[in-house]
Amino acid sequence: MIRYALVCAKGHEFESWFQSSAAYDRQAKRGLVACPSCGITKVEKALMTPQLARTEKGVGTATSAEPGSAPEAPEAAGPVALLSPQEREFRTKLKELREHLIRNADYVGKRFPEEARKMHYGEIEHRSIYGEASPEDARQLREEGIEFHPLPILPEDCN
Repeated sequence: MIRYALVCAKGHEFESWFQSSAAYDRQAKRGLVACPSCGITKVEKALMTPQLARTEKGVGTATSAEPGSAPEAPEAAGPVALLSPQEREFRTKLKELREHLIRNADYVGKRFPEEARKMHYGEIEHRSIYGEASPEDARQLREEGIEFHPLPILPEDCN
């Protein structure tokens, strides 16, 4: 794999990975390499700073040959986002809400739809519960007018 710094005819700079130099040439010739900003396919390779491998304390790292430049950050495994202070605060509040609900409710697991129905129809005393429901169970509960809400799930809950 090879990474090229590219620039379109309108001056937008971007990077892209190719299987090989020949693969880039074939794709560019067929008009398959397009600028992500404007979509134009008139794209050329930009001047790239060579990367030199060096070892610091026994660990291999790549650093730019340009004096005073910082090493590149490692490539991310997937989409990433920078959060504004408001978004960070919102996530914190969602996490606090989730923790409060879990701390103050009974976990009923897969019996959630059954327990929710019993409370709705007055068969058992109302209390805060949480558990699991299939999409079909959730649809049926909604159709019966039973109020419930999914617990907020944040990306860090999936890690």
